[in-house]
Amino acid sequence: MDVIGQKYFTTVDFVLFALLLVASMVIGLYYALSGGRQRTTQEFLLADRSMKCLPLSLSLMASFQSAVAIVGTPAEVYANGTQYWFIGCSYILGLLIPAHIFIPVFYRLQLNSAYQYLELRFCKTVRICGTITFIFQMVIYMGVGVYTPALALNAVTGFHLWGAVLATGLICTVYTTLGGLKAVIWTDVFQTLVMFAGQLAVIIVGVQQVGGLSDFWRKIREGDRISSIDLNPDPTVRHTFWTLALGGVFLMLSLYGVNQAQVQRYLSSRTEKEAIMSCYMAFPCLQIALGLSCLMGLVMFACYGDNSTLNEQFFTSKDQMVLYFVMDMLQNFPGLPGLFVACLFSASLSTISSAFNSLATVTMEDLIKPHCPSMTEARATLLSKILAFLYGLVCLAMAYVFHLMNSSVLQAALSIFGMVGGPLLGLFCLGIFFPWANSTGAVMGLFAGLVMAFWVGIGGFVTQMPSSIIMHSQNCTDTVATENMTMATVTAILTAVTDKPSKPVGLHGLYSLSYMWYSALNSSVVVLFGLLVSLLTGPMKEQDLTRGTVYPLVEKIHPFLQMLAKPKSCLGSSPEHRQIPICHDQMNGVANKERNTEMEEERETFLPLSQISCLEQETAV
Repeated sequence: MDVIGQKYFTTVDFVLFALLLVASMVIGLYYALSGGRQRTTQEFLLADRSMKCLPLSLSLMASFQSAVAIVGTPAEVYANGTQYWFIGCSYILGLLIPAHIFIPVFYRLQLNSAYQYLELRFCKTVRICGTITFIFQMVIYMGVGVYTPALALNAVTGFHLWGAVLATGLICTVYTTLGGLKAVIWTDVFQTLVMFAGQLAVIIVGVQQVGGLSDFWRKIREGDRISSIDLNPDPTVRHTFWTLALGGVFLMLSLYGVNQAQVQRYLSSRTEKEAIMSCYMAFPCLQIALGLSCLMGLVMFACYGDNSTLNEQFFTSKDQMVLYFVMDMLQNFPGLPGLFVACLFSASLSTISSAFNSLATVTMEDLIKPHCPSMTEARATLLSKILAFLYGLVCLAMAYVFHLMNSSVLQAALSIFGMVGGPLLGLFCLGIFFPWANSTGAVMGLFAGLVMAFWVGIGGFVTQMPSSIIMHSQNCTDTVATENMTMATVTAILTAVTDKPSKPVGLHGLYSLSYMWYSALNSSVVVLFGLLVSLLTGPMKEQDLTRGTVYPLVEKIHPFLQMLAKPKSCLGSSPEHRQIPICHDQMNGVANKERNTEMEEERETFLPLSQISCLEQETAV
């Protein structure tokens, strides 16, 4: 590898990076030696259900703000402008729906694992299918999450690759194993502050290097990097307002509605109200994180412009430009490169620690405890810690596997993470919103959703492979750069730049679907196929439903629909018209009463839980 463009850490940078790892370890040791000392599964896996909403909200944000996002979002904005910022619009429904639908259902059932819900609503087979799908998803992603920032750092700075991988993986494994969920949440809080500080420092110094705010604004406007709202309804266009704001809602729901890592945080809160408030407070945190990442991309463009020397450097992906920019522009500010790298690895640590803890939880609660009902609390806690440690080792093993393979496999690994989230979302929606869905429909729906996800995802990857693996440089226009491609191609599924010369049709059109619609497509397939199979095999009967497992959606929206459907009391603005009562309900009170009686019977038939109060649901559980 050509090392002409590499920048190296100073002693101060190494010290700051080491302090991040030491501080994370200290937090884990503190919770291992204080309080209940992680002696029960409730404390180790659910923090004794004692967490407040502020640390929970920061932890919710940190789990989502991965290292891939830290380097991928600025690179996307640098290359294509601020259109990606509109994904922030999806955060509204993406957090409101979990706050008012998923959290109440999960919290009132007093679950330890989100997949316990699937057994309560359907059967044990559905629970096991959901658990195995989640484990498959997270095991692959956590290996990528550890390996990719270390590989980018190695490519740009010469920092030892496996030194970074082992430091990240082992430190994360140790503090998660020792301190449990409390350590994970509070290290997330600390790491969130480091993330914000690192990004803010880079932005401030970068703006100064450009010449101030006025020059910064002038350059990004001249470079046409402030994007207007693109209302193109074509779902094959990678980023439009609709793909980001609407398709992003389903992506957010798969993360914040049903993902075990987030559900576990809701369940660890002191009260249901605080769990809901943590969801609300996560919204400004996510907006700040998104805004800082977008600003970094704009600062990069203001510093380098279109004819950037970045394109002439030794690296082969735009995502590496973020680290190169930090090392290049901040080389005269000792400590700031180390602060940003600490920011990058903070994002990685928060994501991976969440994965370890959630994987230990679902393995213990869904796969082991049901078969060992007589297991003592002390043994269960010890086994949970061993599981967290083992998953840490699996993470390192997965990182090594990715090291042995080329970039296309890395890209496929990240796409698998995105493709599996949609079917899981569809499975939970099938159970929560449709009382007549049965177990057979749930299993077949999940299977159909996974088949669709991998068919579309892999088909899209294969059809776009030539444009993504063949790179051109100034001196070699036909060189296939598979050997030199690094971590940044992992984010190609999120930030791939594919210009379509013509509107795709047929299967190619399906393969060209924007990745932002994957969750919507896959979850819809699960719901539709699951409902169809349920109707063919016999809908779930009212008496077979477990109390508290169905959300009374029809009853909640019925008053609103009735208000929209009710005829207005006047036809015009004249006094004569205003005096004429034309509402059918007013003309025939008896018919109105009969209609209301029918509606009540229909609600009781399809929503047997609609009249159950919150207190009754908790008592029933």
